[in-house]
Parts: sequence; C-alpha cells; structure tokens
Amino acid sequence: MSETIHAVLAGGGTAGHVNPLLSTAIALQGRGVEVSAVGTPEGLETDLVPAAGIELDTIEKVPFPRRPNGAMLAFPSRFRAAVSHADEILTNRNADVMVGFGGFVSTPMYLAARRRGIPVIIHEQNAKQGLANRYGARFAKVVALTFPSTSLKARDGETVAIGLPLRPAIAELAWERLTDPRGARVSAAQKLGLDPDKTTLVVTGGSLGAQHLNEVVEQCLPLLADVQVLHLTGRGKDGAIRQATESMPDYHVLDYLSEMENAYAVADLVLCRSGAGTVAELSALGIPAFFVPLAIGNGEQELNAADSIRAGGALLVRDKQFDAQVMTQQVIPLLAAPEKLAGMGEAARGVSPVDAAEKLADLVLKVGR
Repeated sequence: MSETIHAVLAGGGTAGHVNPLLSTAIALQGRGVEVSAVGTPEGLETDLVPAAGIELDTIEKVPFPRRPNGAMLAFPSRFRAAVSHADEILTNRNADVMVGFGGFVSTPMYLAARRRGIPVIIHEQNAKQGLANRYGARFAKVVALTFPSTSLKARDGETVAIGLPLRPAIAELAWERLTDPRGARVSAAQKLGLDPDKTTLVVTGGSLGAQHLNEVVEQCLPLLADVQVLHLTGRGKDGAIRQATESMPDYHVLDYLSEMENAYAVADLVLCRSGAGTVAELSALGIPAFFVPLAIGNGEQELNAADSIRAGGALLVRDKQFDAQVMTQQVIPLLAAPEKLAGMGEAARGVSPVDAAEKLADLVLKVGR
C-alpha cells in the first residue's frame, strides 16, 4: 500500500447521493487523502463532481429488471461488463479503500472491490436501506448510518450511526446558529429581501417542488397574512402562487433557490417533504419541521423523519391526509407559538450530528491504512 491513501467514492444519480459524497470527499482531501469518484454518465454527478474539482469515472447504469422481459435476459452480461469496468477503475486509481453511497453504480463497485480485496465502507442515507447497500453490507468493513433507526447492519464489520455528511455551507450555518444565530439570520434575510424580525415560514418541495403542498398552502393564504412566508414552489410552478399573493407584501415567492442555507437561516418553521437530506439538514441546524412525506418508493421518506419526530423536533402528516384543515389546525398555530418552536428546534438538533463528514473521513483513514 502506498503512503498516500487513495479513496474511490461511488454514488450518484440524485443530489441525495452526490452531496454527501462530495462532502466526504472534501473532508478526506483535507486529511491529505487522494480522492476520485465513480458515477453514471447521466446522473447529476457528471456536473457536480467535476465542478468540485474531483476526478470522475463513469459506469453504465444497469438496473435490475423488475419483471421478465428482454432487459432481464440482457442483464447478466451487462452487469458483468459493469463489474469488469469497476475493476478497471479500482486498478487504474490504485484504490486503497472504496466508499459507497448507494445507487446503481455502487453494486458493481462493491463486487469489484470485494474481488480485489479492497476494503469497503458503506454510507446509507435513508432510514430504509436500498438494494445496493443491503448487498454491500454482507462484506463491508464499516456500515455508517444517517439515522440510528436504520436496520442495516454490517454482517461481519462495524456498524455506526454518524449522521449525514453535510454540504459545507450547511455545516457552516449549523455552527453559526450555535454561536451567532442572530447574525446568521440577519445576513440571510438581507440576501433574500426579508425582515429578520418577523416570524418566518419556509415552504419548499425541493428543486422540483411539491404541487400538492403548493395547492394546500394557496387555499390558506388569508390565514398567513400576519406571518412572513418564503415559498419555494419548484421550477415552473410559481405562477399561481405569485398571482394569488400579489397583495401580500410579506409573502415571498421563488421557484428555486440554490443557496438553501439562506432559507434555513431565516426559518422559524419549515413545511416540506422528508427526503433524507432535508431531514438531516434541518435536524443538524435545529430547525423545527412539519413533514409531508412524498408517498413513493418503499416509504423511506416517512421513515426518514421517524427519529426527529420521536425526539419532538418535528411533526408529520401523510401526503394524502395533508389538506387545508391540517394546515389551519396544525401548521399555522405553530407560527404563533415561539416557545414551542424553540423547544422543537432544540429537540431536533440532538438527532443528526453536524460532523458526519469528518466522522466518515476518520473511518476511511482507519480502514484504508
């Protein structure tokens, strides 16, 4: 093994996988570790990873067919080719350790690393593990979890809950909210054109938005006249809300905000979906949330919020039950209860650590040496 460790980080497809990968890569580079990443040719990683100054290799996306068809017949040969390509990447990069964050690219990387005797570390973002990480956990040296309630365990290695590696801007805001919360709020409010002294509700459905959240909030606009609202509707979904709030000076509408840390810095309450990244960020920042999980996949969004809800840092209503009555009776009253919001924020802060990227970097150094 060379004196300098080279870690290959695999994951991609969505920002949910790419962001913790990049945060971990930055933490590792700060320790003098050589880092490269592996993704698929069509995922967000093709833009985000090179933009961060990290070299990226790509492997063809080979999803396992869910039903008998031509793709199922072609799967074995395509998967073997992906594993062969993964082996080439590990060889060319002189990998000492392989860190996987799940997704299609991770499975062939796990298998290739196992065959080459390269130690594997897994980070599972969601409360309900994906198929790739479930497979890799059979032989991983370490399985690191975002949520303590996640049932994934390393069969023969170490399992530890460390939280989600946070984007640097979010990690910085977390420390600012502990040391100078007023300063962070005032600075962000100035950037967004908001009043830092007004109780502020942030509504967001992520970059794509959440049309159901938008519609329910729109039905309740008269009840929001006395609070400041920052509503991130999702790209192309802002028209109806802008028109309906033209006469409301404290209602601010954006279709997208790239610097979400500014929205978080001014938020007294966030109404949102419960993707793993959102849940972990709000918990680490100590921001109370009202979650309306997106009812897709294997139900992981609802499970992601479980630890925060159990701690008292958030409330949750399922999407099909979220309506104007819930908004009126449960969400809006919280905005008039600052002591309750403060208590929820403190409870949330204890759920997700701020330093997960550094903890994961520690594990990489421990295993890779």
